[in-house]
Amino acid sequence: MKRGIGLLTSGALVASLGLVSAQAQAQADGVVEQIELGLELYQEAEYGAAITELEFAINDIRERMSGRIAETFPEAPEGWSAGTVESGVSGGAAMFGGGGGSMLEREYRQESGNGRLTAKLMIDNPMVQAMSAMFSNPAIIAAQPNMERIRIGRDSAMLKWEAERGNAEVSFLMDGRILMQVNGQGLESQEPAVELLKAWDLDAVRDEAAR
Repeated sequence: MKRGIGLLTSGALVASLGLVSAQAQAQADGVVEQIELGLELYQEAEYGAAITELEFAINDIRERMSGRIAETFPEAPEGWSAGTVESGVSGGAAMFGGGGGSMLEREYRQESGNGRLTAKLMIDNPMVQAMSAMFSNPAIIAAQPNMERIRIGRDSAMLKWEAERGNAEVSFLMDGRILMQVNGQGLESQEPAVELLKAWDLDAVRDEAAR
């Protein structure tokens, strides 16, 4: 009887994986169809329609990219719970494109306390450009109250800790275009925010966000 249940479970798993694969293939085929139709419209000098089809294709590709990058977010530390990774778009731009830029974020809550953490990932976002100037100028960091430089491996990150309020902000700039931040509220120390950022799979982020 147990063997039968195991076979049934295995069969259900295989069927489930097959469904996921089929859905992914269908989405990929849809992208190809949009690109091919966009090319046909371009060749027919229907430029406006071509742009529309290609923009739909780009948006679908961006959705797949954002889904893979969402998998790089760290799991909840011990004693914390994590929500789902959400995408946010600013300025009407889509993920990884447009002048407004966008971001992904995930919230974490302390199970036996009031602590909250929000991990954010921004790529090619205007805020990244603003932060890059601060990272490259130690004098700016020194002039900021409650801010100091810390190490993430061999790289530098910025930590702002307001002990009286229990607020922390850790920022890490990767490759000049990827900004990773962890914001914390209701913390007894800055350590939860720092450790969450250190737990991020930086190599995976770089691979998935590569141009």
